[in-house]
Amino acid sequence: MMGQQVARVVESKNSALPTGTIVVAFSGWTTHSISDGKELEKLPTEWPDTLPLSLALGTVGMTGLTAYFGLLDICGVKGGETVMVNAAAGAVGSVVGQIAKLKGCKVVGAAGSDDKVAYLKKVGFDVAFNYKTVESLEETLKKASPDGYDCYFDNVGGEFSNTVICQMKKFGKIAICGAMSTYNSTGPPPPGPPPEIIIFLELRMEGFVVTRWQGDVRQKALKDLLKWVSEGKIQYHEHIKEGFENMPAAFMGMLKGENLGKTIVKA
Repeated sequence: MMGQQVARVVESKNSALPTGTIVVAFSGWTTHSISDGKELEKLPTEWPDTLPLSLALGTVGMTGLTAYFGLLDICGVKGGETVMVNAAAGAVGSVVGQIAKLKGCKVVGAAGSDDKVAYLKKVGFDVAFNYKTVESLEETLKKASPDGYDCYFDNVGGEFSNTVICQMKKFGKIAICGAMSTYNSTGPPPPGPPPEIIIFLELRMEGFVVTRWQGDVRQKALKDLLKWVSEGKIQYHEHIKEGFENMPAAFMGMLKGENLGKTIVKA
């Protein structure tokens, strides 16, 4: 199974990566691996001792970068705009909302439990609701932002997204990051949003994968994320499981929405 890890070099013949070096590796679900060093990434030299190394997998790593580029590049948010994000208490969604607040946006988030809703309000979301308990998703969205939404950061897809897209503002932008509602579906996928809505509102929808952004722009994003976390402007929460043997259970739990923030397994 593919996966990223923060690891320590235990034996080395590479002078650039001596024994003891902490690296981010894409070595999959394994306790040990062999590398020529080309695919290993050292942590930033300015990484503070007060922050857990596991953040390099989450808020200051792949999921943080996904939030950063999806919101700032794909949606191109500006101060005063209204942002909607679902799976908002997850590893990506929670960072999306906090970056949007840093940029001066109003943020509305949907999550799957009352505890997650409380967390979203704690980290600064203007409106947060439990999509499982509201009587009407359509009415809840209208109440949260009667004028509609400038940016929709979509982690879920399906009928939820169809409802949100019908409430976008003219020239709204939609960043399609994930489709969690359909990953385990055995039936045909639900129909997409009405084409006439996309046409007459002149909406822009774009799917993306975070590996698109490399080089200097990626390094700048990591520095921004590390700075915001270090300054307390972005808060984080990790859902930690102990034991390598619990990887499958942690993975399935994440897909079921059991996690608050990034799911981490300590091997």
